[in-house]
Amino acid sequence: MAIDELTIEQLRLRAGEKWTHYAADVLPAWVADMDFEIAPPIRAALEQRISNSDCGYPVSPMDTGLPEIFSARVRQRFNWDISPSQVDLFNDVVQAIYFGLQALSGEGDGVVIQTPIYPPFIGATESTLRRLVLCPLGAGPQGYEIDFDQMRSAIDSSTRILLLCNPHNPTGRCFSRSELEGLAEIALTNDLSIISDEIHADLVYSPSSHIPIASLSPEVAERTVTLMSASKAFNIAGICMAFAVFGGDAVRKKVDQIPRHLRGGLSALSVAGVTAALSESQPWLDEVLDYLQGNRDYLTQHARDKWPEVGYHPPEATYLGWFDFRAFDLSPNPYAFFLEQAKVALGHGTRFGDPGRGFVRLNFATSRAILEQITNRMDSALEHVSVNTA
Repeated sequence: MAIDELTIEQLRLRAGEKWTHYAADVLPAWVADMDFEIAPPIRAALEQRISNSDCGYPVSPMDTGLPEIFSARVRQRFNWDISPSQVDLFNDVVQAIYFGLQALSGEGDGVVIQTPIYPPFIGATESTLRRLVLCPLGAGPQGYEIDFDQMRSAIDSSTRILLLCNPHNPTGRCFSRSELEGLAEIALTNDLSIISDEIHADLVYSPSSHIPIASLSPEVAERTVTLMSASKAFNIAGICMAFAVFGGDAVRKKVDQIPRHLRGGLSALSVAGVTAALSESQPWLDEVLDYLQGNRDYLTQHARDKWPEVGYHPPEATYLGWFDFRAFDLSPNPYAFFLEQAKVALGHGTRFGDPGRGFVRLNFATSRAILEQITNRMDSALEHVSVNTA
């Protein structure tokens, strides 16, 4: 895979959101797509389907073989022993979050969310008329930390769900076993269901390792719906498929009460692409992870050398950097400043909740040369900006 040969001209030929949303003079580092070419086995599987005109109705989810492939994969990668019968398929993780909120809580019920957070967590909670129970992560010396005391005090008798993001987007935290055990203890004590978005589970850098919260104990699993997907790790978000693992029958029955056709149907191409991703494309992912770690390390060193006033903790997972530019006088906000002055499109911090004010999220899943163009443009824009000493 010739990652270093990626060119901006090639990337602008793509019809997806990342490279078409902004003007042609803007470098996009916002939405969480990777710029890399997809794995050869995925490409071959899709091409075979198309060459055979094999785009009719696919078989039912349980007949695809994907629950078995997925179960074997998480057992190997995360030491998580589940049965294929616990696995169901959705179009994407956000869709499954909506289903979980609807099934496991009622209007007005509280949903615990650790801000700053992937924006659909907030949007899904609000649009389903649930109540946000915001428990912000705090920036400590070594990274973002959970304030367990604050979380315990925020939960009341009408709080129903812990909506967890692990690995965490946008901070890049990969929560440790002891942290997950602390969250599990709160869920057990307060009888909370857990919806755990673990879509970045395969994008973790050594020495960190991903631990599914449902793997902690049978008691935790019983109340947990775990959501995973090949979309982020294998760069196939547009293929549209996610896995939901139901740790207990009671939780599953509640979700299954919602008419299944509201999920839509499976795509023949998604079945082919995801099967190839999970069963044949690990060598591609290993190469990508090495490259991403190099990009992360470049970005970390660049921030230390060029932006020492900026708050930043190297992510333990994901390909997203979370930067605190509040020390600079960037008007009207860092997102708008860099878009206008640097022609770089970043993730707008306020979309991740109030703790994101003054922050931007930077997607570093691109070639090193393009990443260097992004940081160089940001450097130039910052040259004549004063540091806010207030």
